[in-house]
Amino acid sequence: MTRDDPVTSKGEANQSGRPALTLTVPPRRLYSAKLEPHIWAASAAGQEGVARGSPLGRGPKEEKMASSALPVLANEGGLSRYLDEIRKFPMLEPSEEYMLAKRWREHGDSVAAHRLVTSHLRLVAKIAMGYRGYGLPISEVVSEGNVGLMQAVKRFEPDKGFRLATYAMWWIKAAIQEYILRSWSLVKMGTTANQKKLFFNLRKAKGRISALDEGDLRPDQVKQIATRLGVTEQDVVDMNRRLGGDVSLNTPLREEGEGEWQDWLVDDSASQETIVVAEQEGQNRLAALRDALSVLNPRERRIFEARRLAEDPITLEELSTEFGVSRERVRQIEVRAFEKIQEAVKKNLAAREVPRAAAAAG
Repeated sequence: MTRDDPVTSKGEANQSGRPALTLTVPPRRLYSAKLEPHIWAASAAGQEGVARGSPLGRGPKEEKMASSALPVLANEGGLSRYLDEIRKFPMLEPSEEYMLAKRWREHGDSVAAHRLVTSHLRLVAKIAMGYRGYGLPISEVVSEGNVGLMQAVKRFEPDKGFRLATYAMWWIKAAIQEYILRSWSLVKMGTTANQKKLFFNLRKAKGRISALDEGDLRPDQVKQIATRLGVTEQDVVDMNRRLGGDVSLNTPLREEGEGEWQDWLVDDSASQETIVVAEQEGQNRLAALRDALSVLNPRERRIFEARRLAEDPITLEELSTEFGVSRERVRQIEVRAFEKIQEAVKKNLAAREVPRAAAAAG
């Protein structure tokens, strides 16, 4: 079995231990069938219900519908055949849809769920066709839409008073849009609601103002689109550039192959020489400060370190209590110690520069 072959599961048991009927699922969506076995696997409970006369029993028509495999859209070429196949599933009347939804919700009848899904496959195909302009395989888009339809059927509440198509439409669109965002770029994009809205509406907005040229938009066009969609101008600029797709940094600038795009990238970070010089200067200043502390007496050094070098400076009140003087006196000692340190640091740095200048001259 290859990855591109449809996957058929026969004779697997459902949660009740009864054998399940045949199921055909597109390979990319096999995990969806595993997540929703109670929807896709028609159990043998319906067959037993027929023998018992249960209201959940299936007639010949339902038995055929449950055991038939879902149509598979393998590639673009099979689109017409797929559409013909899903048209064979009948549409449901409101009363019939309500009863099937109640049977599924209240009794877990997988046959009813199967009919709800197959009767709305045309809705999935119609919505999926609206997303053909993103360069993704229509088979994958339809497959993702079918996953959204399954989720809608699972959560549909018929007593709310609306039709399944109205409810399922939002789940189908959400599943397709999530797939497009995942597949569009190697870089994650469209993580917020505004970004998703901008991604799927920017092309339409550009078409309305005739901004069909490639490249960046003009400032007036950016402002107009941002106002229309309710997003920031920077979001419009960024998303417009992302819609151009991913481009390799190794792409040649010219057809002759001379130079690549990465050759023109500007590195705004500091060079290695600048980093080394900055580190040396910092070490020299730190050494000069250590030497300068020796010019202070013990009381001055204690006050200077507590007020200027400590991560959590001590208050004047605490130091005045420690040394038995007023707060003003502590402040005066701090200022005088700071002036001494400044003068000593300047002298130390000047003394260190003389040998370096002599070595450079030699």
